[in-house]
Amino acid sequence: MSLNPSDAPCGRAPSTADLPPDPPAARRLQAQELACRCNPALLEPVSETGACAEAAGRGDIVGQDRASAAIEFGVAMPHAGYHLYIMGPPGSGKHSLARRAIEKHVAQAGIHRSDWVYVHNFTHPHQPVALQLAAGRGARLRDDMRTLVDELRTMIPAAFDSEEYATELERINADFKERAERGLIEVSTEAQRRGLVMLRTPVGFSFAPQKDKAVMSTPEFEMLPLEERQRLEQAVGELQDQLLQALRASMRLRKGHADKLRTLNRSTTELAVDHAVDDVKAAYADMPEVCKYLEAVRAAVIDNAEAFRVHEDGEPAAAAAQSSAALTRFEVNLVVDAGGTDGAAIVAADPPSYQNLVGRIDHTAHFGMLMTDFRHIKAGHLHRANGGYLMIDTLKLLTQPFAWEALKRALLRSEIRIESMAELLSLVSTTQLEPQPIPLQVKVVLVGDRSLCELLQTHDPEFGQLFRVVADLWDDLPREAATQRALAATLGTQMRQTGLLAATPAALACLIDQAARRCGDATRISADIRHLLDLAREADHRARAAQQDRIDAGHIRMAIDARRSRAGRSDERMRSATLRHIVTIATGGTHVGQVNGLAAYETGGEIFGMPTRITATTRLGDGQVVDIQRETRMGGPVHAKGVLILSSFLAARYSRFRPHSIIGSLVFEQTYGLIEGDSASLAELVALLSSIGDVPVSQSLAVTGSVDQFGQVQAVGAVNEKVEGFFDLCLARGLDGSHGVVIPASNAAQLMLRDDVVQAVAGGRFALYAVCTVDDAVRVLTGLEPGDAERPAENTVNGRIARRLREYAQLRSGGTRLGRTKQARYRRIIVQRDDP
Repeated sequence: MSLNPSDAPCGRAPSTADLPPDPPAARRLQAQELACRCNPALLEPVSETGACAEAAGRGDIVGQDRASAAIEFGVAMPHAGYHLYIMGPPGSGKHSLARRAIEKHVAQAGIHRSDWVYVHNFTHPHQPVALQLAAGRGARLRDDMRTLVDELRTMIPAAFDSEEYATELERINADFKERAERGLIEVSTEAQRRGLVMLRTPVGFSFAPQKDKAVMSTPEFEMLPLEERQRLEQAVGELQDQLLQALRASMRLRKGHADKLRTLNRSTTELAVDHAVDDVKAAYADMPEVCKYLEAVRAAVIDNAEAFRVHEDGEPAAAAAQSSAALTRFEVNLVVDAGGTDGAAIVAADPPSYQNLVGRIDHTAHFGMLMTDFRHIKAGHLHRANGGYLMIDTLKLLTQPFAWEALKRALLRSEIRIESMAELLSLVSTTQLEPQPIPLQVKVVLVGDRSLCELLQTHDPEFGQLFRVVADLWDDLPREAATQRALAATLGTQMRQTGLLAATPAALACLIDQAARRCGDATRISADIRHLLDLAREADHRARAAQQDRIDAGHIRMAIDARRSRAGRSDERMRSATLRHIVTIATGGTHVGQVNGLAAYETGGEIFGMPTRITATTRLGDGQVVDIQRETRMGGPVHAKGVLILSSFLAARYSRFRPHSIIGSLVFEQTYGLIEGDSASLAELVALLSSIGDVPVSQSLAVTGSVDQFGQVQAVGAVNEKVEGFFDLCLARGLDGSHGVVIPASNAAQLMLRDDVVQAVAGGRFALYAVCTVDDAVRVLTGLEPGDAERPAENTVNGRIARRLREYAQLRSGGTRLGRTKQARYRRIIVQRDDP
């Protein structure tokens, strides 16, 4: 919020009178203020009764009541679009919270999941039919169809081998043969009457003249009178017409014979099929869709009875491949077995790829071709979670191609449609299977961090339409006695569940202290339970190696130190370079325009403090403060903001009614990476003030903190690691009682320093100073009084700075109030400082 004259009383410009009262002056912190250790006596045993111990004994997540309420609401909400997004830091128990809420809801309200099967579509084979059955009945239908096919393979051949069938078949064949031969006999008789004989040849029937009941030879036929030859030729033509009519009548008889055979076969098959299919239908009388499918099976079996018949030599009646394919059509593909392997109410999608979510259609190679049918339809996570709950890791989901769009499409349509990736991308144009979509009723639980949730909320309008419930877990918890006891009970329960040794109260207290330290605030506890359990596992390993039956505080400390040591290569290398004076950090004496700042960096999951030398130079100029890090693009925007704030503070305090006739340069010496953050702005400001007023700054002290435009010191992060980083350097060089660190007073309550630092402070070998203003920091770092900012005395720091700035302003304006000797001296100083 910006300030303007209307924000102040009576419309005047804001002044120091409008600011809150001055905070207390700087003070030296006592050893007992540097760390808040958990008292082991405070921790109740896990077996004790009480609300906290009882809840924690069940393994509940501690301190996440608000997120738990949101999760329970999202889990129980039956309306569409109320899917759940759970966000929070890693290790905070997001998955555990969701699972427990789902299990609790299922235990109270119950869920009803269904089996889903795909069967052959006898009308449109490329569109398999999906059937919904009660849990457990899908496997039963699959087994019943297998039994039905086996029975039909026995019953149908037996029906065709029966005496009744053979008798009827013989009658039909005999009747057909008799009627077919009757027409040929009539033609043959007529031929004999006319002196011809009807002959059967490989290519059909023919007529020839006969003599003495024998076929007349060609010479004999040529010797006949012309009239006789013409009569015989005419008779042959007429008989051929009569034969043609007889053959046509025979074809009609053959068709009728085939119809009679088909009717006989069908009626025979029906006798075998009806009873078997009716028995199966009786078991599914309450499922109309299944009964409809069984009726289609009945008709298909009757129409394809030959596939069930086997000759005496064991070969199928049709080709082996065709017969096998015909029988596979009667199988049942159980894609979701809710009563068996897919019976869990919670399904975790891992990995949540496109095909793993919506299912896939497999192919088999057959004679160089890829073949598929309804039996190769495979279910996805959405199928298995249908009617229940699906948990998905958001990051894994978004990194899988097309998976997020497929999930949204299924949720918006409320159906699962299996589509081939090649068809979806229009890579193929061949006929593909189009399985019937399955209605979808599922509750999706996305688990991820806040940045992904914000990304989806910002860039995907459909996200808010689908995921209306967002549960946000705390990163840390208040460090109250009840919370500490509940956390200790939870840790003890989870350690016991994972087979670890029991922990002593002192060990649990040490873990809680580590949680507070990891949080960076002595009054809070980190919600990262996973980190504490990892430490417990490493401590368990050390305790077992030492043949101990319990985990003690020493084992926890060893695990903490070991983890820090594994990640401390860079820290050791930097400290070694500093001790060898390759990196210049002074820890003794005084210097003008030079301050020891404190930075922090993270590596291997651990944060380390790193002292850095900050220097400032000033000279006559036009009021500009040059940030060398920013000019070289080695400073981030937050760091640049801090420099601009301190520049504004300088001008507002010392040059409100005159030109700010100074130019200053700030730099982090011997840094070669990006500098980000404003936690060094207090150190930078002190360096500038020291350079302007020629006031030496103690190099045995380091400082951290940010400042605002009114000179108030503000809290910074990683204060524990920063203090310890400077302490380790001073310890390596030898503590002499002058070393210490200046920190913001608002950080004092957050301190959770190591025991060796606390002991050094208690012994007077190291010191911590809490400051509230820039003047407090100047007093500690220079040993001089800062003086009143409005009317500073000449022998104070502010007085020296004000006098120097006035002299710069007079030099810059060309004024004559300075004597010639004094002007010449300042010009020499300026020339010497600017001389390379």
